[in-house]
Amino acid sequence: MPLIPEEPQIHESAQGPRATPASGRTAPTPRPVPGPRPAAPPRPGRPGPHRPTPPVQRAPRDAATATPGPSGPAAPAPSGEAAKTPQIQLIPATLTGALDAAEEAVDLLLESGRAPGDVLVITTGEPHPWATHELSFGEASYWAQHDAGDDVFYADATAAGRAASRPVVVVAVNGGSDTVAATALPLALSRAGALLIVCGDPQQINAVLGAGV
Repeated sequence: MPLIPEEPQIHESAQGPRATPASGRTAPTPRPVPGPRPAAPPRPGRPGPHRPTPPVQRAPRDAATATPGPSGPAAPAPSGEAAKTPQIQLIPATLTGALDAAEEAVDLLLESGRAPGDVLVITTGEPHPWATHELSFGEASYWAQHDAGDDVFYADATAAGRAASRPVVVVAVNGGSDTVAATALPLALSRAGALLIVCGDPQQINAVLGAGV
């Protein structure tokens, strides 16, 4: 008979551990998963209105950037025109000192980094000693050095029309008639690509340039 009371105790102990796992299961059972799920519908609604708005804003921005595009190419035009007009520099000098002033100007140009082939020197009076020396070997040899374009070239105003354009032209108003100067200065201006340096009497130069340009 003592076996009978032991059996119900075993059943109770068996029920005990069963209750604990049940309580453990109830802990994870707070399945508020269905709760957050209804919160999902607002998500599709939010991205919906945001998506259409940015493309609408991007389109006008692109259009705005496209409008200044055509106006941009119009800007380089004046810069090209400005490049056609060389800068004019006047160095006051007497008739006897104009050639020396031109030589000093050439030295400064070379020291500043200008290539010798970039410089053309024109004289309105007596030719430069270099030109006189080179012409003694004949005009063909003289102009061959001009065509080579690798050194400073000196030309008389009467022959300067044959000279090609160079970035820098230096004019020494060291004599000659007013007619020669009036012809040489506008010619030198047309041959100068970036800079025209004129050495001579400022009043005469201003009068000639004012009438010739």
